[in-house]
Amino acid sequence: MVNVRVFVQNISAENFWEIGKPIPSVQIATNLNVVGIKKLAEDMLEVPFVFTINYTPGVAQISMKGKSHVTGSNDELELILKEHKEKKPPPPVILQSISNIVFLESVLICRSLNIPPPIPLPKINPATQHKKRSEPTYRA
Repeated sequence: MVNVRVFVQNISAENFWEIGKPIPSVQIATNLNVVGIKKLAEDMLEVPFVFTINYTPGVAQISMKGKSHVTGSNDELELILKEHKEKKPPPPVILQSISNIVFLESVLICRSLNIPPPIPLPKINPATQHKKRSEPTYRA
C-alpha cells in the first residue's frame, strides 16, 4: 500500500480587492501541477507540486509549492516511476492526498484574506429558513 506525506514549502497569497468594497460574484479556477517524480531512496519517491488559485475578476491569487514523499513496496514505486516516464498521470492516491492538504490550507488562507474559498459552500434556500416547525405526530 502506498503512503503519501505532503509538505507545503512555500505559500504566496494576495488580496487585490479594495478594503470595504463588496466582493463581486467571482469564478474560481484551481490548478494542481505535479512537476515531476523522482526516486529519493529505495523505498521513497519525491513528487514536487505547484497549486494555484485564480479569481475572475482579479480579486486575489494564491499559490502553493511543496513536495510529497511517497513510500510503499518496491513494485508499487517502480510502477509509479514507469508510468510517469510514459507520461501517464500520477496515481489518484497521490493527487488526492496533495489536493486534500492544499485545499484545506487554502480555505484557512482565504479566511485570513477575507476572500471567497475555492470550494463551494452549501446554499440555504431562503424559503426554508422561515418555515415553521410542524407539530410532532406523537406526544409523550
